[in-house]
Amino acid sequence: MKIIVIGTGYVGLVTGTCFSEVGAHVTCVDVDEKKIENLKKGILPIYEPGLEEMVLRNFDKKRLEFSTSLKESIADCDVAFIAVGTPPDEDGSADLKYVLGVAASIGQFMTKPLAVVTKSTVPVTTSEKVRQALQKELDKRGEKIDYYICSNPEFLKEGAAIDDFMKPDRIVVGIDNPAAEDLMRKLYKPFLMNGHPIVFMDIPSAEMTKYAANAMLATKISFMNDIANLCEIMGADVNMVRKGIGSDARIGNKFIYPGVGYGGSCFPKDVKALIKTARENKYNMRILNAVEEVNDLQKEVLFNKVLRRFNNNLKGKTFALWGLSFKPKTDDMREAPSLVIIDKLLKAGAKVVAYDPVAKHEAERILGDRVAFATDMYDTLNQADALLIVTEWPEFKVPDFDELSKRMNNKLIFDGRNIFDHQDVEELGYEYHCIGIKQKNSK
Repeated sequence: MKIIVIGTGYVGLVTGTCFSEVGAHVTCVDVDEKKIENLKKGILPIYEPGLEEMVLRNFDKKRLEFSTSLKESIADCDVAFIAVGTPPDEDGSADLKYVLGVAASIGQFMTKPLAVVTKSTVPVTTSEKVRQALQKELDKRGEKIDYYICSNPEFLKEGAAIDDFMKPDRIVVGIDNPAAEDLMRKLYKPFLMNGHPIVFMDIPSAEMTKYAANAMLATKISFMNDIANLCEIMGADVNMVRKGIGSDARIGNKFIYPGVGYGGSCFPKDVKALIKTARENKYNMRILNAVEEVNDLQKEVLFNKVLRRFNNNLKGKTFALWGLSFKPKTDDMREAPSLVIIDKLLKAGAKVVAYDPVAKHEAERILGDRVAFATDMYDTLNQADALLIVTEWPEFKVPDFDELSKRMNNKLIFDGRNIFDHQDVEELGYEYHCIGIKQKNSK
């Protein structure tokens, strides 16, 4: 089966590479000539564990190709995945110009029957707009070519995308034609061998499923952060509370870790888009409005702790910051809490020295010379007045505390991810501020 994937961003590149890994011939298409040339050289535009090796292996075996020509690539393909970006518009809605532009281009260049599958995260009714854009171009050409429109939302976690695709919790496919179901079932057969479920449904339901899933996960995060803030006030330990509720099978133990808010390319964008879709249909998503508000405020919690500790005066202070990406195992800094924290520290007159294992180059692109970047986690600490932990990278979890105390002006840690046991750190003589636990030894 021959597949084209249009868009070589996070979703498109993972999708195309994983299909090639099971033997399909895949061509990834993008209008960005530099990106395509780099991919041919094995230079990836994103960081994702295991992806580079898989790209190189399948490119070498000629199962995976890269092209800037949709016209040439679509000539003999069976399935075309649309995997371009849907960035948030100014009003929070998903910008569909790239998706609909690709649909029109498919209508211009297709020469045989094929399935057109929307992989991008799009609002309900988008697939019908895709159909209209494609059909309009076929009508201009005076061509009558059969095609199927499908919705196949992605459920990839950054940092674990390869496993998520190769061993999915579920595969959701929206179809409106039995023949499309047969084709998509054959396409995904290699991923179903170990009992992973494929769920077929109508197209609007598939489109809604993606938004509903991300909105639910975002809700769990904001709910737990709200509980954590109340725990601090009341003297409860949010870590104990988390264990207490996480053992309830109805709730589960995932996405209930308190922190400095969610970020990334999905949750913020999708929550906003779902709120906007509801508003356009005269419905108020009251829970999601609160989820978004809690998250925005949570990104300021760590800075506010710092500000209170230093009596509202941060001028001339130096802060070491560990972690820049919105989560570990990715270099993605879209909507990252670190950006809010850094911005507030700098505006308050402080200096920031930051370290991240993989997001340094992306951070430099965004922040420029406003921040000093270290190449080692310990080098951020020299003469620092405090350490701020913003992303829970594994290498931060068992540091050399003697080295910290030698380099820092104060034995003072603000932990936005609760990666240490507060009693252990306090026994070492550190003043330790975290999320959801009332501070016992603050000054």
